[in-house]
Amino acid sequence: MEQQLSYAASTNRAMEPGPFSELNRTGTWRDYVTVTKLGITVGNMIAVFAGYWLGTKTAIKAGMIPSLDIWTMIVAMVGTALVIMAGTSLNNYIDRDLDQQMERTRKRPSATGALTPRKVLIFGFVLAILGTSMLLFVNVLTAVLGLAGLFVYVVVYTLWLKRTSTLSTVIGGISGAIPPIMGYAAASNTLDASAWAVFAFMLLWQPPHTLALAIRRVEDYRAANIPLLPVVRGFEATKRQSLRYVAAMVPVTFILYGLGTVGFSYLIAAVVLGIGYLYISVEAFYAKDDMKWAKKSFVYSLFYLITLFVMMIVSAN
Repeated sequence: MEQQLSYAASTNRAMEPGPFSELNRTGTWRDYVTVTKLGITVGNMIAVFAGYWLGTKTAIKAGMIPSLDIWTMIVAMVGTALVIMAGTSLNNYIDRDLDQQMERTRKRPSATGALTPRKVLIFGFVLAILGTSMLLFVNVLTAVLGLAGLFVYVVVYTLWLKRTSTLSTVIGGISGAIPPIMGYAAASNTLDASAWAVFAFMLLWQPPHTLALAIRRVEDYRAANIPLLPVVRGFEATKRQSLRYVAAMVPVTFILYGLGTVGFSYLIAAVVLGIGYLYISVEAFYAKDDMKWAKKSFVYSLFYLITLFVMMIVSAN
């Protein structure tokens, strides 16, 4: 009960404005790049391209287009990147009070005051408008998906669940699962079973990936009173939850092959990598060093994701 009251009190404090709102700082271009979390954006571009490639194959089969449309792909990827950067910038604006309390985030420009909250907020909205405008040139479906992902990430995840619930890593994962289907929709102007299979895979991939990071940074999250699972329920409960998501995710990755979207080489990769991920997830319960295991799981999750997307591209039918 006391722990719940502590989280409730910290949530109220977290919603208060940061102390740098009155400073007159201009910031540098590097500061603006920092608040976009460029690494996240670049990482998502692999997923967007994979989705676009699969969507292109679908569109060609349906006789919608004769071949890969390079121009549409570029506009779609740049527009998606801008929307993602808008989300991360607005995340920096909202979380500036939390970031000041965490070791790994306290040097962000929005937390130090190098960029005023107003500048970060305006920057985020400008990126959102530019990105959405570009996506509208592609098609309405892609633009709507972009706005949906932005809303989930900024409002549902950052503004609400991150500060109040352990479900933030699950529900917030919706925004992380949308970029590849934006690529799919950009190419085919539709969302069929293959698109939703990729979405389901990404949705289930998010929690174990995020929970591994949460274990590694548990003291940071505890200092900021962010109610992630390792903080609220401990490492054992977190490991069990992570294993459940991995066990659900692995068979989902086989659906693309069953639909005939990808070739046998993808299936082999999905089976081998899936067994590896399950092994690491079970290994957690025997690990003597939780931090070492969490790092191993986190790194493997990235390798797993990138390799499967590459195999989707290479073996697409």
